[in-house]
Amino acid sequence: MTPRDALPAAPPLIVRASDARRLSALWRTSTDAGLRGRRRMLRGYLGATTTMTVIAAYQTGLTRTLPELPFRPFDAPRVDASPEAYQLLGMPDALLALLSNAATMALIGAGGRDRPRWLRRLTALKAGVDAAYSAKLTVDQVRKHRCLCSWCLLTTASTFSALPDALRQAR
Repeated sequence: MTPRDALPAAPPLIVRASDARRLSALWRTSTDAGLRGRRRMLRGYLGATTTMTVIAAYQTGLTRTLPELPFRPFDAPRVDASPEAYQLLGMPDALLALLSNAATMALIGAGGRDRPRWLRRLTALKAGVDAAYSAKLTVDQVRKHRCLCSWCLLTTASTFSALPDALRQAR
């Protein structure tokens, strides 16, 4: 194991101001291929978070309606108000998705330019689990509800869009 791959004894909760200044410039201005890939991953997860926010507003009663495409087989309210959408931990599943997306984005954002291999692999593993679960939920829509949620499909597409970069960086 190289020093780059080693876990630090105690990751700092607060970095020195000079390091934070470098990270700020790196994230905002660098054209490094690795950071471009991480930005693409973040773009996908921010898209998934946006669509899940709309669903969460509906599932928690902040909005009474959930807009849906006016075509068969789309019926987002049927999918997102179903008992299955409230079974995991007894809460709206969109809230859990938001928490999961935040965890994945934190993994993507952790570290500077030269992230340790373990962090890159953990990020890829988390993105893979997210994509697999999203695919499972899409299959459930068809099998259990006999309809589709366009918001959920956008979430699935956004989640899958991050996977190639996550896998590429894990190598």
